[in-house]
Amino acid sequence: MVLVSYLSRCHHYLVALRPWSFSASSTPVLLGTVLAYKATDSFSLVTLIATLLTVVSVHAAGNLVNTYCDFMKGIDSKRRADDRTLVDSILKPEEVVNLGVLSYIMGCIGFVIVVFVSPARMELLAVLYFGGLSFSFLYTGGIGLKYIALGDIIIMVTFGPVAVLYAFVAQTGNLNMASLIYAIPLALNTEAILHSNNTRDIESDRRAGCMTLAVLIGHQLSHILFALLLFIPYILFCVTSIQYSLWLLLPLITIKSAFDLEKQFRGGNLRYLPRDMAKLNLYFGVFYLIACCLSNPKQLPGIVRN
Repeated sequence: MVLVSYLSRCHHYLVALRPWSFSASSTPVLLGTVLAYKATDSFSLVTLIATLLTVVSVHAAGNLVNTYCDFMKGIDSKRRADDRTLVDSILKPEEVVNLGVLSYIMGCIGFVIVVFVSPARMELLAVLYFGGLSFSFLYTGGIGLKYIALGDIIIMVTFGPVAVLYAFVAQTGNLNMASLIYAIPLALNTEAILHSNNTRDIESDRRAGCMTLAVLIGHQLSHILFALLLFIPYILFCVTSIQYSLWLLLPLITIKSAFDLEKQFRGGNLRYLPRDMAKLNLYFGVFYLIACCLSNPKQLPGIVRN
């Protein structure tokens, strides 16, 4: 019985981390690592593992901060909340706080490992790491950028350019701004997850005084924005594949799912859309990674072998 109770508690802790969303942070790290390998023809598994530990831990901590702050501000309630961790008393608020602190500590441990094994200057790694850490906290903690319609920008920057660049720098020691361009499709796709979530919660957010971008522009414009976030990456892949590598057409394998999700949004069936979008994000990212792996470095713009 004690073992069953312990395992049940561990399960609750795991669910509170929202592991279904981790593709949004792990895929950019893997992309930055692939680009680094294409640029240098070298790769460190230890650096990759430490980088993943860093970024995913900070992502998990940000999820917990969001859970805690939304609950304390009354945005999440028993009647309407996708995250049931606190509203159903699955965990206590202090447990969520402690788990969040532990996640940030794990992120810092990963960062220290990266500093020791990476050829990059510590100052450069620190700017990227603590910038991402600050964004993950300030999304709902502190001034709460989510509540003043700035959360979308933070998510696009953090789970795109910052994560990709951090992984690239950790592997190579060099700052290659071209890697930021490769982050754009992932950043847009990840933002579509958040935007679908915020559109679903327009009414509850408005009642709680939470001013998200979806609340500001309303449901009709939110649908247009969602469609743009969803399909612009596919357009980018079509254009770049013509000029560079045909392998970049691989992510288009997921386009049928994208059309299904757009139809789901248009029909107002938003309850499970964020999780469905997270699944698309995972498959989209995997095919993007495969495309970059199979492409010749000379066919990848901005990736110059050292």
